[in-house]
Amino acid sequence: MLKEIIGKRIRDLRITKIDMSQEEFCNKLGLDRTYLSRLESGKQNITISKLNQICNGLQTSLKDFFDTFDEIIVESEKELNEWWIL
Repeated sequence: MLKEIIGKRIRDLRITKIDMSQEEFCNKLGLDRTYLSRLESGKQNITISKLNQICNGLQTSLKDFFDTFDEIIVESEKELNEWWIL
């Protein structure tokens, strides 16, 4: 679930904040477009250093990246904990 949330956030910022296609953004950062596509679709894990690189390209800090969806993460963790209890 967390991979999907992070991917959606990256995609939303890429489109709304810097208005770039995946290809343009990847060329700017030196990333492979298929890697970004997998990230945005929630199919690829990401390291904190790579996320920091992407956040820099998105003109946002890691703090701002995560601040906007803290509630979603907390809710997801509650659901996961409930699943483990069952």
